[in-house]
Amino acid sequence: MTGANGARGEVTATLAGAERRLCLTLGALAEIETGLEVAGIAALSARMRALSAGDLMIVLAALLRGGGEGALADELARATVDPREAAEAVARAFAASSGQAGG
Repeated sequence: MTGANGARGEVTATLAGAERRLCLTLGALAEIETGLEVAGIAALSARMRALSAGDLMIVLAALLRGGGEGALADELARATVDPREAAEAVARAFAASSGQAGG
């Protein structure tokens, strides 16, 4: 896979045995808000501080779809993904979207 587009806020992470692209797009953000049943950035920020495993799956799937990794996002419940790697990938994607980190 080619490198992530840092200018777009993309990051790459090894998930389910392969390098995957994640990106916090507007669509991904809307999917996360809907999935976590929150409205607005402030509520989302508060919720992100204490994600359950199910919440992490919702966020990771949305970020994967935002990065063009829809196949893994759709199969995430059956995929072998290390929880620590998933959490780190989510954190890096949010940091990249704010210009704080690259992929």
